[in-house]
Amino acid sequence: MVTILTTFQTLGTLVLLLIALPFNALIVLTSLLWSLVKSPFTQKKVQQQTILVSGAKMTKALQLARCFHADGHRVILIETHKYWLSGHRFSRSVSAFYTVPAPQSDPDGYIQALVEIVRKEQVDVYVPVCSPVASYYDSLAKPILSEYCEVFHFDADITKMLDDKFAFTQQARKLGLSVPKSFKITDPQQVINFDFSQETRKYILKNLAYDSVRRLNLTKLPCETPEETAAFVNSLPISSENPWIMQEFIPGKELCTHSTVRDGELRLHCCSHSSAFQINYENVENSQIREWVQHFVKSLALTGQVSFDFIQAEDGTVYAIECNPRTHSAITMFYNHPGVAQAYLGKTPLPTVLEPLATSKPTYWIYHEIWRLTGIRSWKQLQTSVNTLLKGTDAIFCFDDPVPFLTLHHWQITLLLLKNLQQLKGWVKIDFNIGKLVELGGD
Repeated sequence: MVTILTTFQTLGTLVLLLIALPFNALIVLTSLLWSLVKSPFTQKKVQQQTILVSGAKMTKALQLARCFHADGHRVILIETHKYWLSGHRFSRSVSAFYTVPAPQSDPDGYIQALVEIVRKEQVDVYVPVCSPVASYYDSLAKPILSEYCEVFHFDADITKMLDDKFAFTQQARKLGLSVPKSFKITDPQQVINFDFSQETRKYILKNLAYDSVRRLNLTKLPCETPEETAAFVNSLPISSENPWIMQEFIPGKELCTHSTVRDGELRLHCCSHSSAFQINYENVENSQIREWVQHFVKSLALTGQVSFDFIQAEDGTVYAIECNPRTHSAITMFYNHPGVAQAYLGKTPLPTVLEPLATSKPTYWIYHEIWRLTGIRSWKQLQTSVNTLLKGTDAIFCFDDPVPFLTLHHWQITLLLLKNLQQLKGWVKIDFNIGKLVELGGD
């Protein structure tokens, strides 16, 4: 029965993509013709450096490729073998595309492949746009790659600490920064025996290892009865080999950030309202969060890309609930900013921290917005959806570089769906931002 439902789900999605294909093709063709008309009047910049960018399946990698290309740099894009079908490889901002082994299954092969690409293409700077799994392996590769190019990423010990939700909260607390109360859980019995009666707030459980599906489960603890609490906790794969964090749940506004830092200097920063599955970004000014981030990165003299998830409580206090030592999709808000490449590559301090331009529109992914229309049940919800589309801009589509909009939806995602159909595998949802199918036990 599950296989039949999965098959119909996949077939139905493929049909919808096929229906949309001619409309998208027309939009892209029109944009290409317009680019040809204006190309003789466009001033081309002299090539400066060669930049290697990983994570080719993701929008944030495409965004950085476009920013580097716009500043006159040559961009090489890479991805793991599974995502050889990356639609972003067809961007006019990309000079070459390679695939590499998956680092978690072949770490030595992954590092060796990076070295070969760096040497062959004479790469000057490697900017990882990591998946949660790959960020640590890019840190392991840093000492070897540094013999040939600059690696704009953290050392392994820093990445490990930042990526560990419990270790990160401990580090932030040492620096006097606000974080929720947190406990490392290696046995379900720790939660069952916990005295919740002494707590003023509820708690949630999060896996320390990245889990694309369970990370969306925000069940509040304790449950209504001890039996329900025990049943829920025992249903989770908690062990000493797979530890979790039990973290105080603080009601308030969720916000996320992306920061680009060099030697502890905050160079590029943005902040946006957030949610468990975030696919809309609009820059918001929050001086408390910016000061929190500045204090943290300066104290550790960080160099690389780092993103934080925050909760701003009702009393205005901001709490960092976790950190990700990698590029955040909020970088898409810099789609029209001319200074991004300098923030990453410049060696001298910038006069001011770069933030999205005042003219920057909120970013969204059009297919996610279309899917949301199916859940509209009121006039107010319809107005909200329409306002989102009118006020913002698609994070992938660009008049000067329209092909990825076509190849992501009708090549990359379509081929992933066909592969799942062939293997009769299920999927939870399509993440057009990350460019993959979210699956139980997936990457």
